[in-house]
Amino acid sequence: MVTEGQQEEYDEYKSTLDADTLEAARLELREDDNTREQALEQFRHWIQKHPAIKKCRTDSLFLLRFLRTKKFSLPMAQEMLERYLTIRQLYPDWFQKLDIDDPELEAIIDSGYLVPLPKRDRHGRKVILSCAGRFDPCKFSSIHMARVHSMVVETLMDDEENQIRGYTHLNDESGLTMSHLSAWSFTDIRNMLRCIQNSTPMRHKETHLINIPGSVAKIIEFAISLLNDKLKSRVMIHKDIQELREAVDPKILPKEYGGEIPLSEMIAEFKKDLKDKKDQLKALDDMYIEISPKDCHAANNEELGGICGSFRKLEVD
Repeated sequence: MVTEGQQEEYDEYKSTLDADTLEAARLELREDDNTREQALEQFRHWIQKHPAIKKCRTDSLFLLRFLRTKKFSLPMAQEMLERYLTIRQLYPDWFQKLDIDDPELEAIIDSGYLVPLPKRDRHGRKVILSCAGRFDPCKFSSIHMARVHSMVVETLMDDEENQIRGYTHLNDESGLTMSHLSAWSFTDIRNMLRCIQNSTPMRHKETHLINIPGSVAKIIEFAISLLNDKLKSRVMIHKDIQELREAVDPKILPKEYGGEIPLSEMIAEFKKDLKDKKDQLKALDDMYIEISPKDCHAANNEELGGICGSFRKLEVD
């Protein structure tokens, strides 16, 4: 982690990838040894010289989150890092204190509301299953929901294969009620979706929705309408689980959905990862970018995009 006015000894990148994934990175992301080495060096130099970034991780896996999401466009990766650091401070209730030993967060994980599946899909992507009906809106708030999502994805984002192959999202909306949705204001929904598509270094490749109750269908449509065109085109709605099984290999699904491994076993396995990465997740809160009160006001009333505009043209020697 580089701190203002401090020189850091940077880690040497050592690939954990097999030949097929390296080839996918070359074809899809324009990544090779030379491109990666130069981009990491320039990215670190830029962070060190940045007038507003006071503390930030600079290890290879962290920076590659942004470079791979933006296909090694350094300016776009830099802008996404600014946004990422900014939203973590603008919305600390959503993005900070991601601790599995927090009783409320642990209870939500134990419920099976959100769990990454152990096996990847046929494209090699990490699959994240969300079951709306397993989230109790009487016990927990939208803040708890957001923090659980943040905790889960932060646990996954340093994985190199996830960075390259991307993510498939399976959202079972059975049990979704107005009680779930009324916890979110339209402003919160808009801001959260902006955070997902503009500020989070993840390659969202497919989102599958099943069992959408008629009573909330219009609100789901509204949320999808706020996505950019690329993400919107990757959302697929299925009427039932059988239709989902035609799109996703059922063997990777929990036993409750026609797969082989019970959901409870998947949850227990993922909790081990959360425990192992507990200190790493808590250390994310040490990162810091200076934000003016004016920028905070703009974020609450307009768009996140305006916050980082002054940094985008920043030149460093």
